[in-house]
Amino acid sequence: MPKEQPKKRKRGRPRKVRFEDKYDIIDAQIKRRRGKWYLNAISWLSWEDVEQIIRTHIYKKWKLWDQKRALEPWLNRIISNQIKNILRNYYSNFIRPCSNCPFNLSGGIDHHSEENYCSWTKTGKQDSTCPLYAKWEKSKKNAYNINMATNIDDCLPQITKPAGSIEFDIERSRDKLNILMKKYLNTKQYVVYDMLYIQHLNAEEVAKKLGYKSNERGRKAGYKQIKNFEKIFKELAKKIISEEDIV
Repeated sequence: MPKEQPKKRKRGRPRKVRFEDKYDIIDAQIKRRRGKWYLNAISWLSWEDVEQIIRTHIYKKWKLWDQKRALEPWLNRIISNQIKNILRNYYSNFIRPCSNCPFNLSGGIDHHSEENYCSWTKTGKQDSTCPLYAKWEKSKKNAYNINMATNIDDCLPQITKPAGSIEFDIERSRDKLNILMKKYLNTKQYVVYDMLYIQHLNAEEVAKKLGYKSNERGRKAGYKQIKNFEKIFKELAKKIISEEDIV
């Protein structure tokens, strides 16, 4: 009699990858986007809060990931879109353009304070002598004051665009300025500009990367060199804003 063939074991379906299984990769991908978060006007919304909002969003959308495809590209799209949404929903629609301006000297924007300094305007303050500020003041200042008076988490569903408001895109204006600055600066100048205003390194970090030193007692390395670069950038940006369609 022929021997009975052993029955083949049925292969079970591969176990689906859970959110928890990829937590380290998710966390690393989120932290890589730290440089994309550049607006700090709302004190109760820190980058750590943004990270948690994004993690929660990824957890809720986890079932939409096609596990036959690579995870990182999907995460990159989700994280980038969420950062844009958070910026827009919380305050990009109304915030002063100064918050994302390389000439802002205040570090943060307090809409109750008059001590918001600018290295571009003649007055040294953030005021309507700047065309971006003037347009914001005319079209969005009232909406900003209303919407920023309380925690926006409590009233986000009630926010609507003011009737007849004029739209302008802060990020787009910034990108236009950066492109034109690159066009007119020489290679070394643009390297410094990129580190200061795109990578957001401080003057001491830039000086260290460039190998600058200082022989003056009490002066940080590269103090004079970086100041000279900043003066060049200020004058060029002023010329570009007055002559080009940046807004």
